Amino acid sequence: MRARAGCVAVLLALLTGCTTVPTSSPTVQITQVADPPSDVGIEALPPEAGASPEEVVRGFVEAMASTTRNHPVARQYLTTEAADTWSDTGSVTVISSDYAPVATDGSTVEITAQLVGTVDGQGVFTVGAEQVFTRTSTLVQEDGEWRIADPVDGLVLLEPDFSRTYDQVSAYFLDPTGTRVVPDPRFFVGGGNQPTSLVDRLIAGPSTAIAAGVANPLLGYELRSNVVVERQVATVDLTRTEPGGDDDASALSAQLVWSLDPLVRAVRIRIDGEPVDVPGVPDEQSVDDWAGLDPDSVPVSSVGHYLSSGALRVATDGSAAPGPAGTGVYGLTSAAITADGRSDALGQLAAVSGNGGQATLLYGPYGGDLAPLLSATTLTPPTSAATRPEVWTVRDGVEVIRVPASGAPQTVAATTLAGQGPTTQFRLSPDGVRAAVVVSGADGGELLVGTVVRSDDQVALRDLRSVAPALSQVVDVAWRNAGSLVVLAGDAAEDSTVPYSVSVDGWGLSTVTLSGLPSQPTAVAAAPSRAPLVSAGGTLWQLVGGTWSTLVRGAGPLPGEAPLYPL
Repeated sequence: MRARAGCVAVLLALLTGCTTVPTSSPTVQITQVADPPSDVGIEALPPEAGASPEEVVRGFVEAMASTTRNHPVARQYLTTEAADTWSDTGSVTVISSDYAPVATDGSTVEITAQLVGTVDGQGVFTVGAEQVFTRTSTLVQEDGEWRIADPVDGLVLLEPDFSRTYDQVSAYFLDPTGTRVVPDPRFFVGGGNQPTSLVDRLIAGPSTAIAAGVANPLLGYELRSNVVVERQVATVDLTRTEPGGDDDASALSAQLVWSLDPLVRAVRIRIDGEPVDVPGVPDEQSVDDWAGLDPDSVPVSSVGHYLSSGALRVATDGSAAPGPAGTGVYGLTSAAITADGRSDALGQLAAVSGNGGQATLLYGPYGGDLAPLLSATTLTPPTSAATRPEVWTVRDGVEVIRVPASGAPQTVAATTLAGQGPTTQFRLSPDGVRAAVVVSGADGGELLVGTVVRSDDQVALRDLRSVAPALSQVVDVAWRNAGSLVVLAGDAAEDSTVPYSVSVDGWGLSTVTLSGLPSQPTAVAAAPSRAPLVSAGGTLWQLVGGTWSTLVRGAGPLPGEAPLYPL
């Protein structure tokens, strides 16, 4: 029904050895967020003479995958009146490729498929919740040929077509400390309009999911003209339209440069036609000029650790960590370590000690003595972020506890968490803006992602949402980087636990290799620019070159569990 040309790849591999999205994953509803180029993408064929109602509906779906502006071929499958009124710029519904158009009577055809998700007008993807997509079309005969009379505004794309046509690019905003940019993934039609579309969406603001947790330096600005790209250098000309935004040219510049970096080599920023004045930064800015705000920056000292027989050990060589924690005297079951990116030193150690059905959170300097802070029946493994010297845990499955540098535990407001089921895992993102949470449900562990919201001295966890509804029996989760996760979850086909990777918005769910592991993994740790670690069969393994290997090259597996990376 169509010929294809000039396909644009959209999915970026999150981990070495990933496979494609499972065909059983839910479908996606997505809006056309940029004007596509007329000479790139999928070109469709018009309807054939004498085509049946099912063939006309199938042809319409395939023709909607064209990147030609206004989809003129797709309109040929519609009645004359419908072709004049149908809008292709609303939502785009992405469905599984094994959809089936079935005629329910002589003039009505129903499409049934798995729903993958939705993308709104700002390019924000929302994963489908294991839903089935159905749509009924009424056809009439016009000049002796069947044509669709009641098309729904927007596009319906098969998942492979969406992947070819749309690119995932992160819009960046600032964390509350102003020390890191925070990714907010968006989808755009491939082509030369992407820089302008991306800046427009930066100005419009962050997605609803993280809006309360980040700052937008571009608030109150607008583009004076389209972004111009010459020799891979983008010129962004802004004007201030209203008060209330950030007057700091540094923050604004960093946000634009990090966001546009995947699309261009450098960025020139103008305000009312005049270059911005940022001391020490050239007119043509690149991410090298804003490396201090790198969302995935990790101190050199952030090397893997793990536990063995209750003792804290260093993953590089299996040696005991300094201080009493490395001797096993505390009988540790989990731990977290803070790291100072400025001094490249490890800071505080928070660890859980379990004894006699009671869990105790211990806290103190890395390499020093630890003191008990709080007790509970259960405590999730502690977690830390790179932007603040604090650790978090969840007490007895429902109470989120934050331990700042002062060491005084504070309860975090998380009103919607209790209704989700007991929390078994809780992991802060490297920037501290998001939290990945595993809760116990009817089908085992379920993965949720929420936003950390700070105002004055108040901290809350809000906007919890499922990002991988296709996964059940989730055991553990870790942040691969600021925008993606590694998840250990059940595989019904194999009746075992396997690793997956997924973007923070739920897109690109894919399996990670099991090659090299002696048995199914039970715990995972990850950090930006670091090899993921898992425990399997009571031993530790790292993912290198698409295969799980021992921690020490050429040596046998080291016994241990509960891997972690300092942040």
